[in-house]
Amino acid sequence: MSSADVAVKVYEDLASEDFRVLSIIEAGMAHHEFVPTEQIHKFSKVPIDRIIYTLGKLNKLGLIYQTKGAYVGHTLNYSGYDCLSIHALVKGNVMASFGNILGVGKEADVYDALTPQERRIAIKFHRIGRISFRQTRRKRGYIKEHSTWLYQSHLAAEKEYQAMRKAFENGVSVPEPLTQNRHVIAMGMIEGGELSKYRDIGKEEKVLREILRNIKKTYLKAGLIHADLSEYNIILQPDGHILIIDWPQAIKIDHKNARELLERDLKNVLNFFNRKFKVNLAIEEAYKYVVGEAKRLPI
Repeated sequence: MSSADVAVKVYEDLASEDFRVLSIIEAGMAHHEFVPTEQIHKFSKVPIDRIIYTLGKLNKLGLIYQTKGAYVGHTLNYSGYDCLSIHALVKGNVMASFGNILGVGKEADVYDALTPQERRIAIKFHRIGRISFRQTRRKRGYIKEHSTWLYQSHLAAEKEYQAMRKAFENGVSVPEPLTQNRHVIAMGMIEGGELSKYRDIGKEEKVLREILRNIKKTYLKAGLIHADLSEYNIILQPDGHILIIDWPQAIKIDHKNARELLERDLKNVLNFFNRKFKVNLAIEEAYKYVVGEAKRLPI
């Protein structure tokens, strides 16, 4: 069971006082690895026996960790952090209920959900920390060395949401970004499957042209480069059009490694189409088209 599964399962059992204590622990984690019971009591302004009861309940539900050393302290785990984000989305009328899990990756879980108006949306929980710390920092330059995994996940969600908004506003085919809270992004529904999973996509050259048009819009209109693009984060929708997902590593086009990362994105896509569908396009031709040096593609 994932941490989000735990959070969804226990969410209805939580009272306002439980969320208050979770929020106090979250704030206290800026200064303590484990927040002392006395500090939680001080900021809660409720009797100590109620605080001890609530902490025991949260620990039993699997939303916090507890340590008993020089003092008794408490810290959030991912399920507790998930509960705070879910609570914010529910209170903000962004979502009303959860559905099934859509995907589990190395650094994120994605679920479908319903809004109060019964619109289907996707909820993405960032999970920095599933891969090694060193590998995470190497992949993501914005990660701070001494920050917690929860805060790193918050940064990843924030960065991805801003990139998605910029791309969406400039006509790039991405899920509509609705809102972001902590390490969670609510977005338009993701329907279809990863390009990598298809043996036959019909008009392969047409699909490739659409992908490259979207990379071009991302570059020329949004001023961004995806920087982690491959057949694993391009979704082929039921209507045959594509959707580009997973934007936490996006960079601006004035980044010092912009050309290298854009060429890597293009190489990933072109190598896949050549290997799987025998569609051949030189990377130089694709690059010129994307950056606006050529008006048309030779396919």
